[in-house]
Amino acid sequence: MSLGIISLTLLGLLILFLGSTVWVGVSLFIVGIISIFLFTDNPPLTILSNIFWNNTNSATMMALPLFILMGEILVRSRISESLFKGLAPWMSFLPGRLLHVNIIASSLFSAVSGSSAATTATVGKIALPELLKRGYSRSLSIGSLAGAGTLGFLIPPSMMMIVYGIVAEVSIGRLFIAGVIPGIILAIGLSGYIIIRCLINPSLSRKEDSYTWGERIKALPHLLPIILLIIFVLGSIYTGWATPSEAAAVGVLGSFIIAIFSRTLNKKVFMEIILGSVKTSTMIMLIVCGASYLSVTIGYVKIPAQLTQFISDLGLTGYQLIIILAVMYIILGTMLDGFSLIVMSLPLALPLIVAAGYDPLWFGIFLILMIEISQITPPIGFNLFVINGLVKEDVLKIAYYAIPSFIIILLVTALITIYPEIVFWLPEIMM
Repeated sequence: MSLGIISLTLLGLLILFLGSTVWVGVSLFIVGIISIFLFTDNPPLTILSNIFWNNTNSATMMALPLFILMGEILVRSRISESLFKGLAPWMSFLPGRLLHVNIIASSLFSAVSGSSAATTATVGKIALPELLKRGYSRSLSIGSLAGAGTLGFLIPPSMMMIVYGIVAEVSIGRLFIAGVIPGIILAIGLSGYIIIRCLINPSLSRKEDSYTWGERIKALPHLLPIILLIIFVLGSIYTGWATPSEAAAVGVLGSFIIAIFSRTLNKKVFMEIILGSVKTSTMIMLIVCGASYLSVTIGYVKIPAQLTQFISDLGLTGYQLIIILAVMYIILGTMLDGFSLIVMSLPLALPLIVAAGYDPLWFGIFLILMIEISQITPPIGFNLFVINGLVKEDVLKIAYYAIPSFIIILLVTALITIYPEIVFWLPEIMM
């Protein structure tokens, strides 16, 4: 059967089940089982058991529930209240005001989580209820969170960078450092879009209280707990005390310390933390396993291999190759999770990149940006499902809200392609 017919069948099944009332994770499993049964001779249930074991038993994926637990602790330890008290005075003079909290909070939490899903879930629990309660634009609040949540993969520590560094044999430390400036540029771009939208249409945000510079300075101690937590987590990594995955446990410890000192931790709150962590973790892990199962299915029918091989046969120039690879990754990102994008495409894509004269370190940041795009593109955009679980908004509508973030990530990708020194400058100085 041709690649086109198989691809259209998979897409049709995804649209059918994701558009129904079937749970997202279950829909992905069903499509994977049907596809393996129709297009391969492999045993679908054997593959299913392997997927569940490999995804739930890996050290990398074990970090995700820990970061979610950390987020639940922070939400219930008045950190959200402190975050808004600390950031509100500094955001009051910007068009969009507290909408920028989505961007800044995601940037801060990315520096302790290393996960896009954990960043989106945690910041969403903190910021979205507050923004919607205060009357900010629903579309801009949700859309900016969807885009800002992807910073969890770009700002170190990043689980995707760890996977890429292992597969591509690139220094993970250099990758972490290389992601800092592109991450800052992306955060500035997302905030810049909010400013432009709110200058054009001020009704998208609401008028907050005005503050003096003295009040802004006095608000800074409210940010101290999250800043100390970042130092605590990143310090454990860069001093060699903990691996990036183990740093999740360090973050949980730091969060408990914050909760104890804020005097918000009691038996009732503790049970709410555990229950909330279990609910969010099981939802996310079911979707992760479902997406991974579907990714393996797509690998069995050889869609990534055939698409990458087709590109290698075209004999393109450097910029042409990058454009084609970007289009390929955007298409594959609608069907594959980030881990699968790296593992399935890299054996063929990396030699093409090196032959065209590009550095594997630069390509790592390029690929992370492509994976960020895959987080906000349906039907398997993971950030869309996380936000859907938080606000019960339709997934396609969330994807529509995230289109500006999609474009901004593409512009940052173009920027580092034209000016690759953006990626290399900081690693060269620090290393």
